Amino acid sequence: MRKIAMLALLGAACIAQVAADSQERVFEFNYRMLASQLPTGEAVDIYLPLPVEGSGQRLLEQRLESNLPGDVGIEERHGNRYYRIRRPANINAPVEANLTWAVARATVKEGSTEGAGEAELARYLEPNALVPVGHEMLQPILAEIHANRADDSPSATARAIYDWVVDNVEYKKVGSGWGNGDTFWACNERYGNCTDFHSLFIALARSEGIPARFEIGFPVPLDRSEGDIGGYHCWVQFYLPGRGWVPIDASEAAKHPQQRELLYGTHPADRIHFTTGRDLVFSPGSSVMPLNYFIYPYVEVGGKPWRVELDTAFSFREVPAG
Repeated sequence: MRKIAMLALLGAACIAQVAADSQERVFEFNYRMLASQLPTGEAVDIYLPLPVEGSGQRLLEQRLESNLPGDVGIEERHGNRYYRIRRPANINAPVEANLTWAVARATVKEGSTEGAGEAELARYLEPNALVPVGHEMLQPILAEIHANRADDSPSATARAIYDWVVDNVEYKKVGSGWGNGDTFWACNERYGNCTDFHSLFIALARSEGIPARFEIGFPVPLDRSEGDIGGYHCWVQFYLPGRGWVPIDASEAAKHPQQRELLYGTHPADRIHFTTGRDLVFSPGSSVMPLNYFIYPYVEVGGKPWRVELDTAFSFREVPAG
Protein backbone atom coordinates (compact mmCIF):
# COMPACT_ATOMS: atom_id res chain seq x y z
CA MET A 1 0.00 0.00 0.00
CA ARG A 2 1.25 3.43 -0.92
CA LYS A 3 2.04 5.74 1.98
CA ILE A 4 0.48 9.05 0.96
CA ALA A 5 0.85 11.14 4.10
CA MET A 6 2.53 10.78 7.44
CA LEU A 7 2.77 13.11 10.38
CA ALA A 8 5.02 11.64 13.06
CA LEU A 9 4.89 13.97 16.02
CA LEU A 10 6.54 11.69 18.55
CA GLY A 11 8.45 8.44 18.36
CA ALA A 12 7.26 5.24 20.05
CA ALA A 13 9.46 5.73 23.10
CA CYS A 14 8.22 9.29 23.55
CA ILE A 15 4.60 8.16 23.20
CA ALA A 16 5.11 5.63 25.99
CA GLN A 17 6.67 8.37 28.13
CA VAL A 18 3.63 10.60 27.53
CA ALA A 19 1.49 7.78 28.94
CA ALA A 20 3.72 7.57 32.01
CA ASP A 21 3.89 11.29 32.69
CA SER A 22 0.26 12.38 32.31
CA GLN A 23 -3.29 11.68 33.39
CA GLU A 24 -4.21 10.97 29.78
CA ARG A 25 -4.89 7.61 28.19
CA VAL A 26 -2.62 7.03 25.22
CA PHE A 27 -3.61 4.57 22.54
CA GLU A 28 -3.20 3.72 18.88
CA PHE A 29 -6.38 3.77 16.83
CA ASN A 30 -6.68 2.11 13.42
CA TYR A 31 -9.33 2.85 10.76
CA ARG A 32 -9.37 0.58 7.69
CA MET A 33 -11.52 0.90 4.59
CA LEU A 34 -11.97 -1.19 1.42
CA ALA A 35 -14.16 -0.03 -1.48
CA SER A 36 -14.27 -2.99 -3.87
CA GLN A 37 -17.58 -2.54 -5.72
CA LEU A 38 -17.28 0.99 -7.06
CA PRO A 39 -18.93 1.99 -10.36
CA THR A 40 -16.63 2.16 -13.37
CA GLY A 41 -16.10 4.93 -15.88
CA GLU A 42 -16.59 7.85 -13.48
CA ALA A 43 -14.35 9.69 -11.06
CA VAL A 44 -14.75 8.60 -7.44
CA ASP A 45 -14.01 10.68 -4.33
CA ILE A 46 -13.91 8.96 -0.94
CA TYR A 47 -13.85 11.11 2.20
CA LEU A 48 -12.62 9.64 5.49
CA PRO A 49 -12.86 11.55 8.80
CA LEU A 50 -9.74 12.49 10.75
CA PRO A 51 -9.64 12.97 14.54
CA VAL A 52 -9.95 16.32 16.26
CA GLU A 53 -6.96 18.07 17.81
CA GLY A 54 -8.09 19.78 21.01
CA SER A 55 -11.08 19.42 23.35
CA GLY A 56 -9.20 17.00 25.63
CA GLN A 57 -7.48 15.20 22.77
CA ARG A 58 -3.96 15.37 21.31
CA LEU A 59 -2.65 13.65 18.20
CA LEU A 60 0.84 12.33 18.82
CA GLU A 61 1.25 10.53 15.52
CA GLN A 62 -0.68 10.17 12.27
CA ARG A 63 -0.14 7.73 9.39
CA LEU A 64 -2.40 7.96 6.35
CA GLU A 65 -1.89 5.19 3.80
CA SER A 66 -3.90 4.43 0.66
CA ASN A 67 -3.36 2.66 -2.65
CA LEU A 68 -4.31 5.82 -4.58
CA PRO A 69 -3.25 9.42 -3.91
CA GLY A 70 -5.05 11.33 -1.20
CA ASP A 71 -5.05 14.77 0.34
CA VAL A 72 -6.11 16.31 3.65
CA GLY A 73 -8.83 18.95 3.60
CA ILE A 74 -11.04 20.88 6.01
CA GLU A 75 -14.83 21.12 6.04
CA GLU A 76 -15.33 24.83 6.50
CA ARG A 77 -18.39 25.22 8.72
CA HIS A 78 -17.20 23.17 11.69
CA GLY A 79 -13.50 22.79 10.88
CA ASN A 80 -13.64 19.01 10.52
CA ARG A 81 -10.61 17.47 8.85
CA TYR A 82 -10.86 14.72 6.27
CA TYR A 83 -8.67 12.56 4.07
CA ARG A 84 -9.94 12.47 0.47
CA ILE A 85 -8.90 9.71 -1.92
CA ARG A 86 -9.63 10.30 -5.60
CA ARG A 87 -9.93 7.47 -8.13
CA PRO A 88 -9.86 8.84 -11.70
CA ALA A 89 -12.48 7.70 -14.21
CA ASN A 90 -9.91 5.68 -16.16
CA ILE A 91 -8.96 3.50 -13.16
CA ASN A 92 -11.20 0.63 -12.05
CA ALA A 93 -9.21 -0.75 -9.11
CA PRO A 94 -10.64 -1.09 -5.58
CA VAL A 95 -9.68 1.67 -3.16
CA GLU A 96 -8.00 0.81 0.15
CA ALA A 97 -7.04 2.98 3.10
CA ASN A 98 -5.26 2.24 6.35
CA LEU A 99 -5.26 5.19 8.77
CA THR A 100 -3.53 5.03 12.14
CA TRP A 101 -3.13 7.55 14.95
CA ALA A 102 -1.47 7.70 18.33
CA VAL A 103 -3.87 9.68 20.49
CA ALA A 104 -3.62 11.09 24.01
CA ARG A 105 -7.11 11.43 25.45
CA ALA A 106 -7.97 13.19 28.72
CA THR A 107 -11.18 13.32 30.69
CA VAL A 108 -13.19 16.34 29.55
CA LYS A 109 -14.96 18.30 32.28
CA GLU A 110 -17.11 21.39 32.37
CA GLY A 111 -15.19 24.43 31.18
CA SER A 112 -12.11 22.42 30.15
CA THR A 113 -12.69 22.95 26.42
CA GLU A 114 -11.98 26.14 24.51
CA GLY A 115 -14.31 29.13 24.73
CA ALA A 116 -16.71 30.21 22.03
CA GLY A 117 -17.28 33.38 20.03
CA GLU A 118 -20.64 34.81 19.06
CA ALA A 119 -20.59 33.23 15.59
CA GLU A 120 -19.92 29.77 16.99
CA LEU A 121 -22.64 30.06 19.61
CA ALA A 122 -25.10 31.27 16.97
CA ARG A 123 -24.23 28.28 14.77
CA TYR A 124 -25.13 25.87 17.54
CA LEU A 125 -28.52 27.50 18.05
CA GLU A 126 -29.58 26.90 14.45
CA PRO A 127 -31.76 23.96 13.36
CA ASN A 128 -30.48 21.04 11.31
CA ALA A 129 -32.45 18.94 8.86
CA LEU A 130 -33.29 16.36 11.54
CA VAL A 131 -32.86 18.65 14.55
CA PRO A 132 -35.67 21.22 14.58
CA VAL A 133 -35.70 24.23 16.88
CA GLY A 134 -38.95 25.50 18.39
CA HIS A 135 -41.06 22.90 16.59
CA GLU A 136 -44.58 22.35 17.93
CA MET A 137 -43.77 18.67 18.45
CA LEU A 138 -41.31 19.70 21.18
CA GLN A 139 -43.72 21.90 23.11
CA PRO A 140 -45.36 19.20 25.30
CA ILE A 141 -41.91 17.94 26.31
CA LEU A 142 -40.71 21.46 27.06
CA ALA A 143 -43.81 22.02 29.20
CA GLU A 144 -42.86 18.97 31.30
CA ILE A 145 -39.29 20.21 31.56
CA HIS A 146 -40.42 23.68 32.68
CA ALA A 147 -42.61 22.10 35.35
CA ASN A 148 -39.77 20.00 36.76
CA ARG A 149 -36.73 22.28 36.56
CA ALA A 150 -35.35 23.83 39.73
CA ASP A 151 -35.64 27.36 38.31
CA ASP A 152 -35.74 29.06 34.91
CA SER A 153 -31.97 29.55 34.58
CA PRO A 154 -30.17 28.02 31.57
CA SER A 155 -28.25 25.74 33.96
CA ALA A 156 -31.39 24.34 35.60
CA THR A 157 -33.12 24.04 32.23
CA ALA A 158 -30.23 22.10 30.70
CA ARG A 159 -30.17 19.71 33.64
CA ALA A 160 -33.93 19.17 33.37
CA ILE A 161 -33.59 18.45 29.64
CA TYR A 162 -30.87 15.88 30.34
CA ASP A 163 -32.98 14.20 33.02
CA TRP A 164 -36.05 14.12 30.78
CA VAL A 165 -34.16 12.52 27.89
CA VAL A 166 -32.47 9.93 30.13
CA ASP A 167 -35.79 9.07 31.81
CA ASN A 168 -37.99 8.97 28.71
CA VAL A 169 -35.89 7.56 25.86
CA GLU A 170 -34.85 3.91 25.81
CA TYR A 171 -31.55 2.77 24.36
CA LYS A 172 -32.34 -0.04 21.91
CA LYS A 173 -31.85 -0.90 18.25
CA VAL A 174 -35.03 -2.58 17.04
CA GLY A 175 -36.51 -2.49 13.55
CA SER A 176 -35.65 0.43 11.29
CA GLY A 177 -35.70 4.20 11.68
CA TRP A 178 -33.30 4.55 14.61
CA GLY A 179 -29.69 5.67 14.20
CA ASN A 180 -30.27 8.67 11.93
CA GLY A 181 -30.14 11.27 14.67
CA ASP A 182 -33.77 12.08 13.92
CA THR A 183 -35.51 14.20 16.54
CA PHE A 184 -38.92 13.40 15.06
CA TRP A 185 -38.21 9.67 15.44
CA ALA A 186 -37.00 10.08 19.02
CA CYS A 187 -40.07 12.12 19.97
CA ASN A 188 -42.52 9.65 18.46
CA GLU A 189 -40.86 6.30 19.20
CA ARG A 190 -38.96 7.19 22.39
CA TYR A 191 -36.09 4.83 21.62
CA GLY A 192 -32.94 4.70 19.52
CA ASN A 193 -29.17 4.90 19.72
CA CYS A 194 -26.84 7.70 20.74
CA THR A 195 -27.64 9.82 17.66
CA ASP A 196 -31.34 9.81 18.49
CA PHE A 197 -30.83 10.60 22.18
CA HIS A 198 -28.53 13.49 21.46
CA SER A 199 -30.51 14.92 18.56
CA LEU A 200 -33.47 15.23 20.91
CA PHE A 201 -31.32 16.79 23.64
CA ILE A 202 -29.88 19.30 21.15
CA ALA A 203 -33.30 20.20 19.73
CA LEU A 204 -34.70 20.84 23.21
CA ALA A 205 -31.63 22.80 24.36
CA ARG A 206 -31.54 25.02 21.28
CA SER A 207 -35.28 25.62 21.58
CA GLU A 208 -34.51 27.05 25.03
CA GLY A 209 -31.72 29.27 23.68
CA ILE A 210 -28.92 27.00 24.91
CA PRO A 211 -26.20 26.39 22.28
CA ALA A 212 -25.48 22.67 21.89
CA ARG A 213 -23.13 20.85 19.54
CA PHE A 214 -23.09 17.26 18.30
CA GLU A 215 -19.78 15.36 18.48
CA ILE A 216 -19.09 11.89 17.09
CA GLY A 217 -16.22 9.43 17.19
CA PHE A 218 -15.52 5.96 18.51
CA PRO A 219 -15.73 4.39 21.97
CA VAL A 220 -12.45 3.17 23.45
CA PRO A 221 -13.29 0.70 26.26
CA LEU A 222 -11.89 1.17 29.74
CA ASP A 223 -12.10 -2.54 30.60
CA ARG A 224 -9.64 -3.85 27.99
CA SER A 225 -6.37 -2.64 26.52
CA GLU A 226 -6.86 -3.59 22.87
CA GLY A 227 -9.31 -5.04 20.39
CA ASP A 228 -11.85 -4.33 17.69
CA ILE A 229 -14.38 -1.50 17.89
CA GLY A 230 -17.84 -2.33 16.56
CA GLY A 231 -18.98 1.15 15.56
CA TYR A 232 -19.32 4.82 16.40
CA HIS A 233 -20.46 6.67 19.50
CA CYS A 234 -21.66 10.26 19.81
CA TRP A 235 -22.23 12.81 22.57
CA VAL A 236 -22.96 16.50 23.19
CA GLN A 237 -21.50 19.64 24.68
CA PHE A 238 -23.73 22.60 25.51
CA TYR A 239 -22.73 26.13 26.45
CA LEU A 240 -23.54 28.09 29.61
CA PRO A 241 -22.44 31.73 30.06
CA GLY A 242 -19.74 32.00 32.68
CA ARG A 243 -19.21 28.23 32.76
CA GLY A 244 -18.23 27.37 29.20
CA TRP A 245 -18.92 24.12 27.39
CA VAL A 246 -20.54 21.40 29.48
CA PRO A 247 -20.14 17.76 28.31
CA ILE A 248 -23.00 15.27 28.62
CA ASP A 249 -23.68 11.74 27.39
CA ALA A 250 -27.38 10.97 27.75
CA SER A 251 -27.40 7.63 25.93
CA GLU A 252 -24.65 6.15 28.11
CA ALA A 253 -26.45 7.48 31.18
CA ALA A 254 -29.59 5.64 30.06
CA LYS A 255 -27.60 2.43 29.52
CA HIS A 256 -25.66 2.76 32.79
CA PRO A 257 -27.83 4.49 35.42
CA GLN A 258 -25.01 4.39 37.97
CA GLN A 259 -23.09 6.83 35.73
CA ARG A 260 -25.93 9.33 35.37
CA GLU A 261 -24.35 12.01 37.56
CA LEU A 262 -20.86 11.47 36.18
CA LEU A 263 -22.03 11.86 32.58
CA TYR A 264 -23.60 15.25 33.27
CA GLY A 265 -20.52 17.45 33.16
CA THR A 266 -17.90 14.83 32.26
CA HIS A 267 -16.78 12.87 29.23
CA PRO A 268 -14.47 10.10 30.48
CA ALA A 269 -11.35 9.24 28.48
CA ASP A 270 -13.20 6.34 26.85
CA ARG A 271 -13.70 7.87 23.41
CA ILE A 272 -11.90 9.45 20.49
CA HIS A 273 -13.51 12.50 18.90
CA PHE A 274 -13.50 12.63 15.09
CA THR A 275 -16.03 15.22 13.86
CA THR A 276 -18.45 17.89 15.05
CA GLY A 277 -21.81 19.03 13.76
CA ARG A 278 -24.55 17.95 11.37
CA ASP A 279 -25.49 18.77 7.75
CA LEU A 280 -21.88 18.84 6.57
CA VAL A 281 -20.84 20.19 3.16
CA PHE A 282 -17.42 19.36 1.72
CA SER A 283 -17.61 21.59 -1.37
CA PRO A 284 -19.07 25.05 -0.67
CA GLY A 285 -21.63 25.98 -3.32
CA SER A 286 -22.27 22.34 -4.17
CA SER A 287 -25.85 21.26 -4.92
CA VAL A 288 -25.21 17.94 -3.15
CA MET A 289 -27.44 17.39 -0.11
CA PRO A 290 -25.49 17.98 3.13
CA LEU A 291 -24.19 14.92 4.95
CA ASN A 292 -26.21 14.07 8.06
CA TYR A 293 -23.12 13.30 10.16
CA PHE A 294 -19.61 12.13 9.32
CA ILE A 295 -17.92 9.11 10.85
CA TYR A 296 -17.99 6.41 8.17
CA PRO A 297 -16.60 6.82 4.62
CA TYR A 298 -18.56 9.21 2.41
CA VAL A 299 -18.41 8.51 -1.34
CA GLU A 300 -19.20 10.66 -4.36
CA VAL A 301 -19.30 9.19 -7.87
CA GLY A 302 -19.29 11.73 -10.67
CA GLY A 303 -19.87 14.44 -8.07
CA LYS A 304 -23.01 12.81 -6.64
CA PRO A 305 -23.43 10.87 -3.37
CA TRP A 306 -23.11 7.10 -3.68
CA ARG A 307 -24.99 5.56 -0.77
CA VAL A 308 -23.43 2.12 -0.43
CA GLU A 309 -21.82 0.85 2.77
CA LEU A 310 -18.12 0.10 2.37
CA ASP A 311 -16.07 -2.52 4.21
CA THR A 312 -14.59 -0.94 7.32
CA ALA A 313 -12.77 -2.14 10.43
CA PHE A 314 -11.76 -0.24 13.56
CA SER A 315 -9.41 -1.27 16.36
CA PHE A 316 -7.35 0.16 19.20
CA ARG A 317 -4.37 -0.69 21.37
CA GLU A 318 -3.58 1.10 24.60
CA VAL A 319 0.04 2.23 24.91
CA PRO A 320 1.37 1.13 28.30
CA ALA A 321 3.18 3.65 30.47
CA GLY A 322 6.90 3.23 30.22
